[in-house]
Amino acid sequence: MSELTEILDAIEAAAARDEPMALATIVATRGSTYRRAGARLLVLADGTLIGNLSGGCLEGDVARIGREVMASRVPRMADFDLTAESDAVWGYGLGCNGAFEVFVEPAAGALASADALRTARDTCWVTVLTGPSAGSHHLQADGAAAAALRDGTTRVVEEDGERVAYEPIQSPMRLVVCAAGHDAIPLVRQAAELGWRVTVADVRRKLLTHERFPEATDFCDADPAKAAAAIGPDRRTAVVLMSHNYLRDQEYLRSFLEADAAPAYLGVLGPRGRTEQMLHGLELSDAIARLHAPAGLDIGAEGPEEVARAIVAEILAVMRGRSGGSLRERPGPIHA
Repeated sequence: MSELTEILDAIEAAAARDEPMALATIVATRGSTYRRAGARLLVLADGTLIGNLSGGCLEGDVARIGREVMASRVPRMADFDLTAESDAVWGYGLGCNGAFEVFVEPAAGALASADALRTARDTCWVTVLTGPSAGSHHLQADGAAAAALRDGTTRVVEEDGERVAYEPIQSPMRLVVCAAGHDAIPLVRQAAELGWRVTVADVRRKLLTHERFPEATDFCDADPAKAAAAIGPDRRTAVVLMSHNYLRDQEYLRSFLEADAAPAYLGVLGPRGRTEQMLHGLELSDAIARLHAPAGLDIGAEGPEEVARAIVAEILAVMRGRSGGSLRERPGPIHA
């Protein structure tokens, strides 16, 4: 279960019990911070904290503010600046060297946010942070929301004397695993743990079961040559071919390479030479540059569990526009 799913489930459960709660959301950051805008922490009436904002150095203070918000039922902005050299900053443990702006809202706002994050897609969840309308929400896709959707990051703007946060809500990542063999099991599980929707595709229908793949969202038993048409990949879709059957993988490869909409990531398990041979047989040799073959980052992975981690990490890097190299080699800050 992803962190966000756990938070949303807890909000809905607390609402069903009519219990007070407070939801804290990072709306803006500056400098080096552990989490970025959009990270959330749910404070429940019994003191339980679900989620994470800072790796531990701010959670105590945010929980205190959350309890005050529960009592007043009035939302509040809280600023935490860890860049100054002061005793107060050292008291936080100095896990990072940045500044956070956190919006803390009571139960009604938390439930509205949970509903939007659970159901809305390709739009922005707009939150008024300050002013007479503080705490109000709505969905929007144009204006400032369109700019936030383009770059996929939350932005805070001044509008009519109020500060307003535009948080993009994008479709969940989708992973298509073209194989139902034993080595697909950890890949499906690890992707699902990140909150991705996972489709397992295979012509061997008896392997496409929730007993074998309890974390899978759905299954596809279409002919490999028609898999892309049946699945409908898009810019939020990653596809991994790992059937270990040469002809079957070749047909999957043709299907996704010739699809009307290309997946954002198309990886092929196995040696590069095998993939090049498949492409040559399809008269698509130039397509090698569009593939991640062999699939996965070079971490010396051995065995299905480690290979799955290498593949999931590479997909994340591709989706986030990163190289997948060591952070120590990255010039400048970790986050753009």
